[in-house]
Amino acid sequence: MPLALAGAIAAASSPALAEIVLYDKDDTTFSTDGYVNAFYVNSDVDRAGDQFDRRQSRIKMGFLPNYIGFNMGKKIDGLQLGARASFWVTINDSDDNGTGTDIDVRQFYGTAAGEWGEVLIGKDFGLFARSNILLDELLAGYGQVSDTLGLVDGGGVSFGNIGSGYPYPFPTSQITYRSPVMSGVRVAVGVMDPVDTNDNSAMGKAYQKNPRFESEVTYQFDVAGAEIYSWINGGYQTSENTDSTVKDVTSKGLGYGVQAKMGNFTVSGSGFTAKGINPFFTNNAGNATLRDIDSKGYLAQGSYRFGKNRLALSYGKTKDDGNGAVATGADYETRGIALFRDINDNLKLVAEYNQFEIDGHKGNSLVNEDTNTFAVGAVLTW
Repeated sequence: MPLALAGAIAAASSPALAEIVLYDKDDTTFSTDGYVNAFYVNSDVDRAGDQFDRRQSRIKMGFLPNYIGFNMGKKIDGLQLGARASFWVTINDSDDNGTGTDIDVRQFYGTAAGEWGEVLIGKDFGLFARSNILLDELLAGYGQVSDTLGLVDGGGVSFGNIGSGYPYPFPTSQITYRSPVMSGVRVAVGVMDPVDTNDNSAMGKAYQKNPRFESEVTYQFDVAGAEIYSWINGGYQTSENTDSTVKDVTSKGLGYGVQAKMGNFTVSGSGFTAKGINPFFTNNAGNATLRDIDSKGYLAQGSYRFGKNRLALSYGKTKDDGNGAVATGADYETRGIALFRDINDNLKLVAEYNQFEIDGHKGNSLVNEDTNTFAVGAVLTW
């Protein structure tokens, strides 16, 4: 399943993606892949209000949850049929949830492909901001854990560069078409399940006449000995209300980026600009009331591989005018450095240092935060 996000995750976290084939007969295949990680984490929190300041140790998973995935493929009547189901698991037990481990089905879809391209039906990650996160150099690392966002002591994942460089392309039900690769260019267009972005008022109900539309165009080429991968993606949706006094919200976003690989060096830059979109989650998780106001961000990264080691540097920033965690608006900024050490094709050690900052707009210093995090752990893939 070359288009599966999990495959890209495993490829990013291990020098060789080696799924386990359970069945291969009569033009039918069935295989499994997986990802397991855990980190020792120490976070130094400095927030407005001394009651929040502390140094906190945790044993948690990193930016990516643990998962197990299953893939099916079958050739029949001139079509290549496929399906994927992946089950994402948190290992972060706590005083609140005991051993209540969450299982999140982020992918459950089928595909039909031919010379004309591929159609995907089911649940998968969105297209807007998709390559922005997929090509994050710290994908297999830890990333930011804002205490304001409830991540230091939370039971879920850290946020990587979500909210400080790109929004998360939330998994959603969709029907998506992908073209064949034509001279390095591939086009994807999809209709997604829409989300409420304005209030359910006492007198009215939020609704969407049309689905959410998302698309992505990628272009891969070589120049002067460098491998270049570039992309542009976007999303558009409107949300209305049966109460005429409640304003309609038009949500639209544009993502873009380029990655260049030359020898052992990799450099990449990406960004996004949006209006009426939650700067953390493209699907507006929690149905927060959004407004036609702006957010934008960028991510700059570089890495160098030497032997079995890869050293990565990262800087990301999102400027939000009030659709995120802070109603008055804020700048969210993340700086990180990480060392990845390949033990073999399936096991990797990771050490990372991360600095995260919130700077409130309009003199709102009560939301300011500086959290520094050191994380060391291991990643196992198959």
